[in-house]
Amino acid sequence: MRHGKKVAHLGRKSAHRKAMLANMACSLIEHKRIQTTVTKAKALKQFVEPLVTKSKTDTTHNRRLVFSSLRNKYAVAELFRSVAVKVGDRPGGYTRIIKLGNRLGDNADMAMIELVDYNEVYNAEKTTKKKSTRRGRTKKAEATASDEATVAQEAPTVEAPEAAAEKPAKKAPAKPKKTTKKDDADKDA
Repeated sequence: MRHGKKVAHLGRKSAHRKAMLANMACSLIEHKRIQTTVTKAKALKQFVEPLVTKSKTDTTHNRRLVFSSLRNKYAVAELFRSVAVKVGDRPGGYTRIIKLGNRLGDNADMAMIELVDYNEVYNAEKTTKKKSTRRGRTKKAEATASDEATVAQEAPTVEAPEAAAEKPAKKAPAKPKKTTKKDDADKDA
């Protein structure tokens, strides 16, 4: 049993595990998303998120702490320059793990881990998506109708008599009213 053991050993000795996580973190910072197994992605998330938090305050001490973990000065520079600027207002949760299915060779669970703020497609969908609700819009529609009625009372429009005579009055055919289950139940009662 693994009670209280929080480190995912990943089938490696500690030196090999630290080197692998450092390399994966450098790749994640450089490419903004990488593909790996689910277990490695979860271990990488625990490894890289404290480093991103440290990069939010650009001091020499924090740069040295991050460099001691990453061991790549180009990744450290990229992290403190561009990544820290994008995640500056985010309180945490800098990475996202998306499961991809199983690998063909050995049937391992695969995942893509990415930096959240760099996925432009996903963020654009979130901002443009209209908020849905299960309630009806009748209150809102009645409010706008009453607003239009007050505007019409305040500033009535007057047409010239010639223009009114020239326009024939057309009536649109009445549309059948849509009924719901609730309306049917009210009619039965």
